[in-house]
Amino acid sequence: MKFVDEYRDAELVQKYRQAIAAEVSRPWTIMEICGGQTHAIVKYGLDTLLPAELTLIHGPGCPVCVTPIEIIDQALRLARQPELIFCSFGDMLRVPGSTEDLLTVKAQGGDVRMVYSPLDALQLAIANPQKAVVFFAVGFETTAPGTAMAVYQAKQRGITNFFILCAHVLVPPAMEAILAAADSRVQGFLAAGHVCTVMGFDDYQAIAERYQVPVIVTGFEPVDILQGIYACVRQLERAEATCGNHYQRFVNRSGNLPAQQLMQEVFRVVDRPWRGLGEIPQSGLELSADYEPWSAQVQFADLWQEHPLAPSSTDCISGEILQGKKVPSHCPAFGTTCTPEHPLGAPMVSSEGACAAYYRYRN
Repeated sequence: MKFVDEYRDAELVQKYRQAIAAEVSRPWTIMEICGGQTHAIVKYGLDTLLPAELTLIHGPGCPVCVTPIEIIDQALRLARQPELIFCSFGDMLRVPGSTEDLLTVKAQGGDVRMVYSPLDALQLAIANPQKAVVFFAVGFETTAPGTAMAVYQAKQRGITNFFILCAHVLVPPAMEAILAAADSRVQGFLAAGHVCTVMGFDDYQAIAERYQVPVIVTGFEPVDILQGIYACVRQLERAEATCGNHYQRFVNRSGNLPAQQLMQEVFRVVDRPWRGLGEIPQSGLELSADYEPWSAQVQFADLWQEHPLAPSSTDCISGEILQGKKVPSHCPAFGTTCTPEHPLGAPMVSSEGACAAYYRYRN
């Protein structure tokens, strides 16, 4: 198949639905680890096509949603600084910190700008040499190479007014944290095809073997997802646990080696807190020692004094949603006091958030 319509073919979807039903002999629980897959599942109603014995749960597959409130508050403090341009992807602008969001700071006079690439922020730094320009780097391994390239170019070109507030996170450590939890329900994973396009899937094979769960790399269209579910169920029914690649039109075992090499030069791996999951060892990226002059965390360290955080809303259950313990409709605030216009938590804001998907397609 070569065209997107072929991956949305209703007849093929029904064939996979029937094949899955024929395989299932007992209850199984599978987690998709990508917010893009969550949106496709909810949008196309794929979960409603599956046998009752088969449960899909949504994982922490949205990097915007898992960015901890402490880093968002750092972003807010930076954005309030005079003579500083703060740049971010659009889906971070409305994620609430302790007291407000970046759009509120912008409305109050902060120079907050939406960009489509970290290289856009770098160009702003070149065009405004009298100002500091900070890019809010959020994302999984998918977007980290773009951040790395921007910082690499800044160093090569001697641009000293460009900085990165780094909040990149890594998927495999989060999967291990979920599987290691005493109350984990996950018996199989659908892995994110775009992450594996960059990183390959050797790490996922190691997770499959260590925890004896199948991990299936898959894409984002209905046929992709049902094909992945079918492959996962077949392994579960046969007591197998390997990593299967069902996104071969983009993913190979080794991934994008030049992108990985650039990431290894620019970043180092660190422990990182995740919203809803707590601190996960070796799950984050920050700039390496050679690139610290471009780190906002280092260069603006005087702003990172301890500030009391406002209490989070007790109505918001985003932590349980991100761990796959509950779905958005279980939240007492969903669709009432928490909406995309007035979100209480990040999963209602992001284009990959589970709450936003349920609100848009099932409210």
